[in-house]
Formats: sequence, C-alpha cells, structure tokens
Amino acid sequence: MDSLTHILSGALIGEVIAGKQLKKKAMLWGAIAQTIPDLDVISSSWMSPAESALAHRGFTHSFTFIILFAPLIAWLMKRMSKNSEMTFKRWTIFFAIELSAHILIDSLTTYGTAWFEPFSHYRVSFNVIFVADPFYTIWLLIPAVVLLILRSNKKSRMQWALSGLLFSTCYIGYCINNKSQVDAIVDKELSRQRVNASRIISTPSPLNSWLWYLIVESKDGFYTGYRSVFDKTDSIRFQFFSKNDSLLAGFEENKDLENLLRFSQGFHTIEDINDTLVYNDLRFGQILGWSDPHGEFVFHYYLQNPVSNVMVVQRGRFSKINRDAFNSLITRIEGN
Repeated sequence: MDSLTHILSGALIGEVIAGKQLKKKAMLWGAIAQTIPDLDVISSSWMSPAESALAHRGFTHSFTFIILFAPLIAWLMKRMSKNSEMTFKRWTIFFAIELSAHILIDSLTTYGTAWFEPFSHYRVSFNVIFVADPFYTIWLLIPAVVLLILRSNKKSRMQWALSGLLFSTCYIGYCINNKSQVDAIVDKELSRQRVNASRIISTPSPLNSWLWYLIVESKDGFYTGYRSVFDKTDSIRFQFFSKNDSLLAGFEENKDLENLLRFSQGFHTIEDINDTLVYNDLRFGQILGWSDPHGEFVFHYYLQNPVSNVMVVQRGRFSKINRDAFNSLITRIEGN
C-alpha cells in the first residue's frame, strides 16, 4: 500500500496497543514502525531496476524479519525510553503487531509480498485492493486526525482508534465481496467463450474497488479485460496478447530477465518494439486500459537498454491522466 495508508494504520494500531502508556507518542511510534519494512526501497540506489523490483517487499516483508527485528527494535526502544510501563515484552509485541500489519496490508495488493523469505521465494498477493485506494485510506485518516486533536486523557480515544481500524477492515471485506462477484461472472463468461484458462487474476483498477482488471492465461498467451460490478450484462470483451517467449532466444543468461521472470510469476509478454525487446508484466495493467485495450503496459522493461528502466513498476501509471482520462474511468466504472 501507499506510505500514507501505512502511516495512518500504524498510528491507530499504536494508539490501541500503547496509547495509555505512551499517550500521543504511541501514534508516532506506530507510524514509524509501519514504515520500517519499506526501507528496502533504498536498494534502488545500488541495484538494477529489475533487482530492485524483486527486492522490494522481499526479506523486510517476511515473518523471519519480524521474528528477528521486533525484539531488536524493542530492546533499542527500551534503552531509549524512560517509560517504565513499556516493558521489553510490551515493546516487542508493539513492533511485532505493527510489522505484521504492514506485510498483511501489502499482501492484499498485486505486487506480491515475500512472507516466507529466505526459506521460500513465493510471494503472497491476494489482489483485493489497489495499491492506493482513497476509499480505504479515508477510514483511517478521519480518526487519526481526531486523535491528533483530542487530549491524551480522553476516554474516547480508544473508540476512535478502534472504529478507524474496524471500518477500514470492513471496506476490505467489501472489496473481497466485489472480487467474488466479478470472479463468478468471469468463470461463466470464459466457459461461454470456450476459453480454456490455466490461471486467472482479477485485481482492482486504479483508486477504486468497482472496476476490475482481468488476466486470463491460456496455452498460447493471455486474455485481458475489464469488469465493473455495475455492468448490466455478463459479456466481457477480452484482448489477446501472445507470450512471444521465442523472442527471448539468446537471453538465457541475462540476469535482469531471470529476476523479471521470478517477479512477474509468469504473467508476462514479450514485444519487439523498434528492434528493442520489451518485457511486460501484465499484473499492473495497461495505461488507460479500460478505454484503450491496445495501450502499453504500466510495467514494461527494456531488456536491451537497462539504463532506460527508471521507476519501472509505475512507469507511465499516471502519465496520461487528465480530466478526460478520469472521466473515462468514471464512465467505465458506471458499467456498460
């Protein structure tokens, strides 16, 4: 998720766990705790973009990291803090819960979170919520602002913190319900169109939980499409993309390709654009794909020109966003 959501979530959880002991500082330390796993972004300063994409949400987002570092951070805080009510055990619980909440929230998105590193490279992604969803964040923002205003001795502080966490969790449940409805219709539509699918992904389009981006893997390639929970018919228009793995001949020893294959979990296509091979990770969708089914993919990597791969995961995500593009998104959400 985006940094603001983690900060707000951390602040509310901090208030619930240690508000009585630390007063408003509990929100501060909670917010800081939830930013710790994302310090892995500094890897981009010495890693290639492909390596950095794989490193992000890697070891620092694992249970092993939590087991090792929650007690260490707790020990440091105990030495720094003069609050006798915050024992080493309580500090350990505080940081373990905050770090666990971070990796749980991240796993709800598409990127993939390496819960089991270093013992397994499997990345958990439930594809339930977009990486930045204001309808999720707002339920955390309102009580966080109220808590900043309320005095530390107000009994209602706990209720505000719990309500923020409860309503934001309910929103996740709403997203899961939307996903379930979409998945059921996708299954029926694939059967009607006689598409033999080996894997299917449904994930929210930007900033909402009503329009879902679909990826269907078949033997020769992928079908992509969009489905709104407000669509009036079950019909779904799919666009086919060939895998084109034959274009990778000669790249068997390419380290960037090895990292990209592992990162994308097989949801990729290869394109030859102006004599340059481009690796597309389909999971992040297309730029304005709801209105342009032939648009380029948000995650595209130049295999033969790695120095051009800056901000590879979000490349072009908002490059074409303007009033018309936003209106087209709203129109598509409203349904066919």
